[in-house]
This record gives sequence, C-alpha cells and structure tokens, in this order.
Amino acid sequence: MAEVKLAAERRTDFGKGAARRIRRADKVPCVIYGHGAAPKHISLDGHALWMALKTPNVLIRLDIEGKGELVIPKDVQRDPLKGFLVHVDLLAVRKGEKVTVEVPVVTEGELAPGGNLLEHMLDKLPVEAEATHIPESFTVSIEGLEAGHTVRAEDIDLPRGCSLAVDGSTALLQVVLAQAEEVPEEAEAEEAAEAAAAPAAEAPPAEEPAAAGGEG
Repeated sequence: MAEVKLAAERRTDFGKGAARRIRRADKVPCVIYGHGAAPKHISLDGHALWMALKTPNVLIRLDIEGKGELVIPKDVQRDPLKGFLVHVDLLAVRKGEKVTVEVPVVTEGELAPGGNLLEHMLDKLPVEAEATHIPESFTVSIEGLEAGHTVRAEDIDLPRGCSLAVDGSTALLQVVLAQAEEVPEEAEAEEAAEAAAAPAAEAPPAEEPAAAGGEG
C-alpha cells in the first residue's frame, strides 16, 4: 500500500476561531486517536494532505516535531460546496496491527449484450487487514455477466492477511434487466381513447318531455 510522509505541527489553540485561522494558513486541523492514548491535536499542510487522501486508506508517516507516528485516515470532513478539507480524524496504528477499513470496489469489463444494468449495492467492502498492508482497491471482472448475476463479498479474492468484516453472502454488485420503455403507439392510443370519451361526458342531459293535460 502507499505510504506518505508528512510534517505535522502540534496544536494548542482549539475552537472554531482557531480552526479558521489554521485553514487561512492553508493547513488542516487534525486529531489523532488510538491505542487508548489521549487525542493528539495537530495541523497538516492542506495541499500535501489533500494529495495524500487521493489514495483510499493511505498510510501516513507523521513527523510530529521530530517524533514519528503511523496513522491512517478515519473520518474526512470537506466543505460541502467548495470541497476543501475542513477537519480530519486520524487513527494511530502499528506495524502488524490489524484494523477494520472499507476498501473501494472497482469493476472492469463489459456486461453481456442486451442493455442490462449494473447495480452497485456496496461501493466499498469492509475488511480486516494489517494496518501497513491495506489493499488500495478490489477489482471485479463483470465481463459477460448476464441479468440475474450477483457478485457477493465471498467472491472477492482477498490478499493474504486480509479477511472479510461482513457476512460472505453480502451482495456487492447485481446485474438487472433494463426496464423497457413504453411503446409510443400504445400511449397515443390511450390518449385518443380519452379524447373520444371527453365530449360524451360533457354533453348536456336531454330535456324531459312536457307533461300531458292540465290539473284536474
């Protein structure tokens, strides 16, 4: 898996005002959790962290003012409109330690002809893996798959030291029949029938004939 080295600075000021000042300096406020230790508050260079997070579950080797620490991203908060990093939670890990993470599932190939559709039930597969050997992604071939075919968690070829963190029968991908579009002629016929019925419904009722003879 990818490993990135980043220099970190300790934070002593907290709150929204302090966080805004950090972001104005093109840095990101972060918190390190794990191993039963008290949370560590740091800041990281915004661009360097943004580039590192392009790799899912990236292993980050931090240099915190001369002290090294291994972490992986656990919760990434971004601005909903502009997309810049707002805050990142990091999990402290050790070599050989196992962690539960979600690994992206990507597909390759083409479905069988016929206009079928591929439904993604899960975009990421939860697995337990060594913190320093987390797979970047799992690739699934959908070449030639026909409607009705389901790819389940147990169908994924996991690397050594990696195990499922969900039930093996969990569906990841499913091939379904494309819904047929309504035939235009049938729609036109229905509209014509409705138009023909409209005048009859709107016709005024017939007048009753006058009563014969006068009052007795």
